[in-house]
Amino acid sequence: MSEMFQELLSSNPYAIIELFELHLDATLHGTSEIIYFHPGVNQKTPSGNIIWKGKPYQALPIEVEGFEYNGTQLPRPTLRVSNLFSVITSVLLNVNELTPGNDLIGAKVIRIRTCARYLDAINFENDQNPYGAPDPTAEAPREIYFVDRKVAENRDVVEFELAAAIDLA
Repeated sequence: MSEMFQELLSSNPYAIIELFELHLDATLHGTSEIIYFHPGVNQKTPSGNIIWKGKPYQALPIEVEGFEYNGTQLPRPTLRVSNLFSVITSVLLNVNELTPGNDLIGAKVIRIRTCARYLDAINFENDQNPYGAPDPTAEAPREIYFVDRKVAENRDVVEFELAAAIDLA
């Protein structure tokens, strides 16, 4: 059993940290950029970035739901991203210059879950992890989805429906 699952089974597990990666495809989106983000905040840094495996994950106001597998059909999660500073709209505009109307369709979204105790030491005061040595291998199995469609976009929020690779049309 992995260290991550042993931690979750303990009587007092540490906070679960959820991280996301948005992988753009050069042929579909004009760039092979990877956007790293997470839905929470980090107490140490004012920006709220979390460092995982040396990569900064930007704090973005997001809401995700629908990852549960019920045994009869594959999950089709929904990802809602705040569009407060038009961050996502600017990404969409850049993508749609190459392929009009693409709206990030086909972009890979990876969901990563780990516990706070396994984060890089730089996330904590004095750059020391109070829970012990960071473990970059301690994570739950990664969940990989693809943007199937843009559901909504307005000045407040952009919403996407995700699908597993096997569930794409």
